[in-house]
Amino acid sequence: MNSLFPLEIETLARLLLEEARGRGWRIVTAESCTGGLVAGALTDIAGSSDVVERGFVTYSNRAKSELLDIPGDLIADCGAVSEPVARAMAEGALARSNAHLSVAITGVAGPGGGSPMKPVGTVHFATAAANGGIRHREERFGELGRTGIRLASVQVALEMMRERI
Repeated sequence: MNSLFPLEIETLARLLLEEARGRGWRIVTAESCTGGLVAGALTDIAGSSDVVERGFVTYSNRAKSELLDIPGDLIADCGAVSEPVARAMAEGALARSNAHLSVAITGVAGPGGGSPMKPVGTVHFATAAANGGIRHREERFGELGRTGIRLASVQVALEMMRERI
């Protein structure tokens, strides 16, 4: 196989596409610290266009507000790397697409930007499904390095979407 991604991520992406296709579901991503890598992993597979509806790369707080309608006061009160913001991103992506399932990722990939409360490697994930419900997950990956944190986040995001299908 000739993928940009490690075999485990490629395999998860293939399985997710097959499962979503089987249910007739379309997927949307809302990504911050992963910068579009989840959408990239999915679209790295030929034929994914029948499942991948769109992706939002909302790296800045302004992008989160403008593209996903995340209230500025939510970001100011909770921080961009938080459960409430991840949940709002997942809801916003679903509302602004024709998808059945969304995933949102926001975190601190490093090497800087961490704090005692949100150290480097802290990532919040959320999925929202058109048939209801939002699920959240927080990971503390630790010092895997920027690439390691981002790839680990892609893997978790794909796993979370598979759990929803």
